[in-house]
Amino acid sequence: MSSPAIESPLPPPKKRPHPFWLGGVAATIAASITHPLDLTKVRLQASGDKRMIESIKKTYRTAGARGLFDGISGTWLRQMSYSMCRFWAYDESKKMLGAGKDAPAWKLAAAGTMGTLFLPLFLCSLTRTLRRSGRHRRLRWQPRRYVPLPAPSPFSAHPHPHLINHLEIVMVRLQGDFAKPPEKRFNYKHCFDALFRMVREEGVSSLARGVGPNVFRAVLMNASQLASYDFFKAQLLKTGKFHDNILCHFTASFAAGTVATTVCSPADVLKSRIMNASGPGSNSTLGVIRASLKNEGPMFMFKGWVPAWTRLQPTTILIFLTLEQLKNLVDFSRAKGFEFL
Repeated sequence: MSSPAIESPLPPPKKRPHPFWLGGVAATIAASITHPLDLTKVRLQASGDKRMIESIKKTYRTAGARGLFDGISGTWLRQMSYSMCRFWAYDESKKMLGAGKDAPAWKLAAAGTMGTLFLPLFLCSLTRTLRRSGRHRRLRWQPRRYVPLPAPSPFSAHPHPHLINHLEIVMVRLQGDFAKPPEKRFNYKHCFDALFRMVREEGVSSLARGVGPNVFRAVLMNASQLASYDFFKAQLLKTGKFHDNILCHFTASFAAGTVATTVCSPADVLKSRIMNASGPGSNSTLGVIRASLKNEGPMFMFKGWVPAWTRLQPTTILIFLTLEQLKNLVDFSRAKGFEFL
């Protein structure tokens, strides 16, 4: 008598990827909380203010608590466009390079660099996927808006650093405006007013002001912040003393914030100075470097490091803590039968 056949256990179902927009939501929440520190950093880098605490007191004394959130509309606009897509492009780059949980640091850094430089290719791939799935019809969203434009447009939906440079300029100018003398202020009402006036008063070329340092900083930020978080998290889990919980996420993001601040400081200072300037010849990167070296010496590249670290550190921690919790929320919701995008 033959024994009944033993059924082999089914392999566990493949885990679905998380929604690509989680990174943008996490970045927006974090940036909203730490906006006063970002505002102070920009004003220290671009103006004559010397001390972080004194700069905060000056802002509060002259504009009240509301003044600490000057330019927050530009921050929201940037986070929900470029930041959302940089997280998604980084994840796609890791898949292409085969960078798993135990990937070496160089491969993670390469994924961060690749995600920034080749973001338009990833976006074209996303639009094709959405068209095939028909999901854009349910969302009333037309992905073809993401097709690269022949020339930069102030309202382009394309979030590559070259084409979202104007969003960075708007954010920096809105934040640094009040620190200038009254006769030198732009006095923008909000982010859209800034875009219209930049084109009308300074020409379309003003949208590319500081694009070199901005793209360079974007590459450095992705290669340092995102990659180092994944690297430190993997190393902490290998020790056996950490588990995949808030303590591990906090420690890894703390280390990633310090690395990112130091690596990005020179490009961040140049970006702030060029974007805050106006007038002929003020958008030359080499000109700004020569003038800064002559007047302040080589350490100008790390001016504002403390407020930059003070701002980027909690931002990095909040971004990754929020992102991990959002991922857990998506997993919990899916387990209960609710579907996310």
